[in-house]
Amino acid sequence: MSQAAHFEAPPHGFRTFVILWASQSVSVFGSALTWFAVTIWLIETRYRLESQKPELALTLTAMGLTYIITLALTPFAGSWADRHDRKRTMLAADVLNGLVSLTLMSLMISGTLETWSLILLMASFAAISPFHHAAFDTSYAMIVPEKQLPRANGMMQTIWSLSTVVSPAIAAGIIALPELARQGIIPGFVGDYLRTLSDGAALAIGVDGVTFLFAALVLAFLNVPSPRHTEQHVEGAPRRGKVWSDIRLGVAYIRRRPPLLWLLVTFTVINFASAPIELFIPLLLKFNLAADWQSLGLSIETSLATVATVGRIGGVIGGVLMSAWGGLKGRKVYGVVVPILIAGVVQVVYGLSGALYLTAAMNFLFLALIPIMNSHSQTIWQTQVPREVQGRVFAVRRVIAQFSGPIGMLMAGIAGAQLNPGWILAVLGAVVVVFAAF
Repeated sequence: MSQAAHFEAPPHGFRTFVILWASQSVSVFGSALTWFAVTIWLIETRYRLESQKPELALTLTAMGLTYIITLALTPFAGSWADRHDRKRTMLAADVLNGLVSLTLMSLMISGTLETWSLILLMASFAAISPFHHAAFDTSYAMIVPEKQLPRANGMMQTIWSLSTVVSPAIAAGIIALPELARQGIIPGFVGDYLRTLSDGAALAIGVDGVTFLFAALVLAFLNVPSPRHTEQHVEGAPRRGKVWSDIRLGVAYIRRRPPLLWLLVTFTVINFASAPIELFIPLLLKFNLAADWQSLGLSIETSLATVATVGRIGGVIGGVLMSAWGGLKGRKVYGVVVPILIAGVVQVVYGLSGALYLTAAMNFLFLALIPIMNSHSQTIWQTQVPREVQGRVFAVRRVIAQFSGPIGMLMAGIAGAQLNPGWILAVLGAVVVVFAAF
């Protein structure tokens, strides 16, 4: 029997989860708009010249490395989630994220957005994220019956893809609105306002701010319980309620359970190797795939939207598959390792590709595998860790599993400024294949 099997979910818990899932997916959708819009702004406005490739690569790397802030704060966020009301934590995070988005939009509209202020605002998102994630990640385990956790985890994986599957195309459309207004296609006072904007990236970011505030509004009316705080549920739990003691509790819990520790090692490797993919997509399109998408008569915005959208469709299909299937009933670890092995092979082809549509297909396969591996892994952790300490244990787990991502991104970003980014991805994919096979 799993260590969390004694837990009984409240009545109508799954219905509450569906509402929570749907409302939070709206804010995920908005966040995808912001990332796409900022990337286009950097490529087309800030660093549009061929000679600015090193600056573009390093700025994209710096944006990605703000994730280090998320990792650094994750243990504190996990402790916070176990000791404070999780609903209020999510509410505060949604409101703060909305305010940061609106600030970014205002700076972009006024033409005063600098690279340093962009990185600072992206760092703000990164600082808020772990608190929302820790509260959200542990909240739905409080309201969903254990037998439905695999399905809920499949839906949680779907949220990241389903909410963003159309966002690149929509973002590209929003960004094009000022130009359409200047061509007279958008009339009236709306067209008059849009013509005053140099580009539409700020509009997409403004939508992000609204989605965060909407998610907070819906959450305010939901009943999301928090567990009773306890220090005695786990052997070796500290007597004093200090954050560092909470971190030691999480470390001790995982260290005493080698199978869980090996599971973390597996994700450490895949995160190191796959972290540069999102960073390198703009570089691959701008330099490795430019001849192909230009021969197809496409723009870089359309090409980026194509690769991203096709990939998100793969993520949706993988998430829907997990939601309907429910995953392996036994030996769930195979649901983690086998998809990782396949993903490594896909990444090798991804890096070596010289065709836009082949790259999009590889993005489809790669993102389709992620919900499968993540859902199986999450179910293992949820059924093996008591809910009263999941915030602390999951926080330590997240740091151990994901600290290698920024390292891989930093190394790849520096190398990508001088070397072929496709070859870098292929080599990292080969590392994943060797490790997963071993």
